[in-house]
Amino acid sequence: MFNSLSDRLADTFDRLRGKGKLTEADITSAMRDIRMALLEADVNFKVVRDFVERTRERCLTAEVLESLTPAQNVVKIVLDELIVLLGATESKLVLSSRIPNVIMLVGLQGSGKTTAAAKLAYLLKKQGRSPLLAACDVYRPAAADQLATLGGEIGVPVFRGDGAHPIQIAEDAVREAVNSMRDVVIVDTAGRLQIDEVMMQEAVDIKRAVKPDQVLMVVDAMTGQDIVNVVATFAERTEFDGVIVSKLDGDARGGGALSVRAVTGKPIKFASVGEKPDALEVFNPERMAKRILGMGDVVGIIEKAQEMADAQQMAAAERMLRDGLTMNDLLEQMRTIQKMGGMTKILGMLPGGQRALAKMGGNLDESNFTRFEAMILSMTSEERLRPSMINGQRRARIARGSGTTPADVNILMKQWGEMNKMMGRMRNMAQQRGAQKAKGKKGKSKKMRMPGLGNLAGMDMSQLMGGLGGGTAPRSDLDMLRQMEEQFKRR
Repeated sequence: MFNSLSDRLADTFDRLRGKGKLTEADITSAMRDIRMALLEADVNFKVVRDFVERTRERCLTAEVLESLTPAQNVVKIVLDELIVLLGATESKLVLSSRIPNVIMLVGLQGSGKTTAAAKLAYLLKKQGRSPLLAACDVYRPAAADQLATLGGEIGVPVFRGDGAHPIQIAEDAVREAVNSMRDVVIVDTAGRLQIDEVMMQEAVDIKRAVKPDQVLMVVDAMTGQDIVNVVATFAERTEFDGVIVSKLDGDARGGGALSVRAVTGKPIKFASVGEKPDALEVFNPERMAKRILGMGDVVGIIEKAQEMADAQQMAAAERMLRDGLTMNDLLEQMRTIQKMGGMTKILGMLPGGQRALAKMGGNLDESNFTRFEAMILSMTSEERLRPSMINGQRRARIARGSGTTPADVNILMKQWGEMNKMMGRMRNMAQQRGAQKAKGKKGKSKKMRMPGLGNLAGMDMSQLMGGLGGGTAPRSDLDMLRQMEEQFKRR
């Protein structure tokens, strides 16, 4: 997501940080680099021009040039302007008090409307709603079948009305929702290969018939600046409330998405960042801007972890900090990471994580998790609780039972040992904080614990990388996973 733009901006900021004091020439050069980075990311050229002008004007003030940390001030200004460009504040999905609420999705064919409809239904279902999907695309072959399949996967019913006109299907779906006590109807309308009069008129007619509470335009992030043209044309004919950007994870540039709000005034309400049903995220301008600038999205990790947190997990986290990590704990952590989207996604949301992943080729081979799981499941109950008892003979037996080699088991044991070291460091930090609090020191911010991931709030990537290894060469989960991946590939 925005990988190319993030890398270019990071390089620009690194050059600024290498200077003790900034001059007007330094600012001009940095703005030129930022302009090129945005244009190469396919951001609309008018948006780029206005963005750079505003940013340059703020950066040339005495407050920045004469400060002790001018480079940091420049980064802060770029962040502020990027947040404004993306919409300043989160634009929530507004639903009325009537039942059912109707949400209508529009967009071009291939933009991802049908999958976006299913993801939105899944999100609303998690929030306690009872959605109904309406299959109003009667032109694309198997469109209704696709929606029915997706609805079955997430446990949301789909109203089809095969053979009927799209307007009739939409109206009947609303009546079905009333009869079946469904409080939200999501209308998946037909798309076209291009914007035409027939497409626009049908969207207008369906909107007039069902009077939706929200009309959302689905656009494909991979279409670049064409997003702006499509959204602007729809805005002229069919008033809508916001945009869902699909396939945002599949485009390293993604600049078209940065242009939507500035050019059309329509907010981005959701962003689809994966293929799974839970891959639809509420679009938060500040958090997205920080991810673009390589500052990570620790809040997003916390939210994902909290979705799965319960009293039992919190108690397990306390025990791990107190007594150390068992193999059962390691297995549970790996499964939790997979549920949260995998290590690649989590590391990408950490400060500096995108650059670290780029240096590793952009991805982690997470198939090794399956090997680790097989090894742990081949251990006895006592071995899982007391991994330190696993000697050479036991490692050979575990390897035979899991279809791996003793060397593979050694890699797993080394990972367990490294994570136990990390737990020890966290335990020491907690004890130090407790001692400071006992002495009456104030001003400590309350940290949030995350099951299976430790306490990442407030840590940047360098701290994370430095907290997991020993000696003078800091190491990280990233390093360990990379090393394990290379060792497995050599076998």
